[in-house]
Amino acid sequence: MAHITKDKSFYRQFFSLLVFIALQNLIVYSVNLADNIMLGRWSEEALSGVALANQVQFLLQMIVSGVGEGVVVLASQYWGKRDRAPIPRINGIGLKVALAVGALFMLAGLILPAPILRLLSREEPIVSEGVKYMRIVCVSYLFYAATTVLLATMRSVENVRIGMAVSVMALVVNIALNYGLIFGRLGLPCLGVQGAALATLIARGCELGVTLFYALRIDKKLRMKPGELLRGDRLLTKDYVRVATPVILSGLSWGIAQFIQTSILGHLGGAAVAANSIAVSLFSVIMVVSYGSGSASSVFIGKVVGSGDHSRLREYVVTLQCLFLGFGLITGGLIFLLKEPIVSFYNVAPGTRGLARQFMTVLSLTSIGSCYQAPCLTGIVRGGGNTNFVFYNDLIFQWGMVITFSLLAAYVWRLAPVWVFLFLKSDQVVKCIVAVFEVNSYRWIRKLTR
Repeated sequence: MAHITKDKSFYRQFFSLLVFIALQNLIVYSVNLADNIMLGRWSEEALSGVALANQVQFLLQMIVSGVGEGVVVLASQYWGKRDRAPIPRINGIGLKVALAVGALFMLAGLILPAPILRLLSREEPIVSEGVKYMRIVCVSYLFYAATTVLLATMRSVENVRIGMAVSVMALVVNIALNYGLIFGRLGLPCLGVQGAALATLIARGCELGVTLFYALRIDKKLRMKPGELLRGDRLLTKDYVRVATPVILSGLSWGIAQFIQTSILGHLGGAAVAANSIAVSLFSVIMVVSYGSGSASSVFIGKVVGSGDHSRLREYVVTLQCLFLGFGLITGGLIFLLKEPIVSFYNVAPGTRGLARQFMTVLSLTSIGSCYQAPCLTGIVRGGGNTNFVFYNDLIFQWGMVITFSLLAAYVWRLAPVWVFLFLKSDQVVKCIVAVFEVNSYRWIRKLTR
């Protein structure tokens, strides 16, 4: 029977990846939290409108992250095999797919912002604010798509410092410009919600510029050339499609499900939308270690599987599961302790504050399950080469459980918003049962390299 590993190299490699990925995620979500706080001080309608517009961006992020994770799963096995040559071509394949998705979303944001946002809310003041934001910020979707794939490629070869450096730069640029452009400070015009969108657009452009400069001029592991950025390969394209399609479809399914979930909350009123935005912003910041552990374990497990040396794989997997559970207990406690200080920052109605507190209490419990099952499935199982299982598992739980019961709770049973929110998060606990059995079956080990 496998036990917790005593291999020091495991802890050194895993925590080295985890720390930098978690810090990068912390900075990214801190930007979103700062955006929320500033917009919450501007007006509740602006906060809710941007929260709706960000659901479109969230759908994009889910799909593009799936494109990047497909790159990571395939490229990390080549990295473990010590074969670097295919990795730039895998990057080129992923980059073309991501740019196509980004362009499609940008066109939708430019042409159809109001009809899209009316799917999420019937309150015209909120939709109006969201339209102002989306028409500007949608141009950044192309920048985000390219940056995500490039950083995923760097992560697959255990180069995670550039991701953190880029995020720090984006944090400084975004917060400074938000402060100036939303409120008319630092000698800049007072643009409100449009200022927030412009700040995000400029920050995303800076992110892409720095990432490209690093990949083409500084990186020594892959040494990519400008002509290689969009270069593909017929055989690798077949491999990438086989590996990445379930990951991309999983991201698409998850994003659409989140879109519907926001629509459910949106039809409960603007207070529910604003409370959800407040609660989820804190949740995302606190969850960075869990998100980081999933990404780090995906790279680490992919590297081990690709190397062909599986002698210590079982003890690594047992150790990772113990770490995930520990992260969950800490995360749940932090969300519960921080809910009052965070809510006090927002200039929103008392009813919205009360809902935000209730939503955060729910998240403090369900986050324990999130921190265990998500990195187990998207990190260990997917990183080991079985990308299909997570897709089918998400389909069953998202559409067969969460969406079904949430719609019943909101429209048939007409339960209070906090109970609807609980149904929206219920799969995070139930999925733990599936994760325990699947991870410890070791059926997920797949050699993907040629």
